[in-house]
Amino acid sequence: MKPSHRPSNPLFSSGPCAKRPGWSLDALDGALLGRSHRSKPGKAKLKEVIDLTRAVLGIPGDYRIGIVPASDTGAVEMALWSLLGARGVDMLAWESFGKEWVTDVTKQLRLPDVRTFVAPYGELPDLSAVDFSRDVVFPWNGTTAGVRVPDGNWIPADREGLTICDATSSAFAMEMPWNRIDVATWSWQKVLGGEAAHGMLVLGPRAVARLESFQPDRPLPKIFRLIKNGKLIEGIFEGDTINTPSMLCVEDAIDGLRWSLSLGGLTQLIRRSEQNLRIVADWVEASSWAGFLAKNPATRSCTSICLRFTDPEVTALTEEAQAAFAKKLSALLEKEEAAFDAGSYRDAPPGLRLWGGATVENEDMEAVLPWLDWAFATVKAEMIGSRKA
Repeated sequence: MKPSHRPSNPLFSSGPCAKRPGWSLDALDGALLGRSHRSKPGKAKLKEVIDLTRAVLGIPGDYRIGIVPASDTGAVEMALWSLLGARGVDMLAWESFGKEWVTDVTKQLRLPDVRTFVAPYGELPDLSAVDFSRDVVFPWNGTTAGVRVPDGNWIPADREGLTICDATSSAFAMEMPWNRIDVATWSWQKVLGGEAAHGMLVLGPRAVARLESFQPDRPLPKIFRLIKNGKLIEGIFEGDTINTPSMLCVEDAIDGLRWSLSLGGLTQLIRRSEQNLRIVADWVEASSWAGFLAKNPATRSCTSICLRFTDPEVTALTEEAQAAFAKKLSALLEKEEAAFDAGSYRDAPPGLRLWGGATVENEDMEAVLPWLDWAFATVKAEMIGSRKA
């Protein structure tokens, strides 16, 4: 039967993600509008984002934190173009964005010594095959596949190369062992539901040493430059941004970070997100038509929760027909205002994707699941039942 209770907040998009509970435009009242971001109060706002980020995530004091252009993509590109080339590189990918970084390194940077480890959707590559005498580039969590690395134990503390981690859908929802990560990146529009277009770049001491000792044999655009006269541009990591940020977005980032601390910090953010995964896992266990895209339970994401079809009549359809089925399913959920933007990523296997980050209330995750069952039964009756008839 059609459920009678809808989620209070039906926003399950994997980016931009749901705003924090209780958010309204009033949260932006303190925004420094009409002032230069280079003014004293402007820099203070930007520095507040950096300081709050360090406090929430527990980032060590000798790690630099910077606000950079172009979202997580810009932050990753800055790291790749500025740092790679001093050693061979191992590139890890198991979904679309990781594959984009592989393309950048092999076809744009055209580095001579690159090894790629690419796994299909739902799986991880063989982490034991990675050579940490080389630089290693990897996502912590595959946003479009719902697959994450289980922990940081596969990364040695005495590594020779750098670890460059795309953490855009893991920071603020998963434990990040900073002693195993030399570079981390993310965007504001993910776990804390911030506004888009701004990226965060974290550099550990080993990454800074690389920047100051290695000069790439390629030109770097202004927005990628982290070094001047052989030294790190420290201002970038103190709120003196490379280009002009949106002070509205800055105020929104501050609001999300303050909310995080009001909850109890990172521990509570992780708890909320992991509980969303447990809610879905309990439902999947009893489901006759849905399963996790991630094959190994230890690698299931608690943010980008990706589901595949297991119903025999649906899986017997062609991939094109399954994609049409999934599209119709997500459209019905949107029409009923039960779940917006819940379709799988365009390059991923057909199915659904529910964002389970900390800004999604556990009650809303519980409330959406009966709607998934109803919508699936409705679409199946229409698409497959009509074929039988």
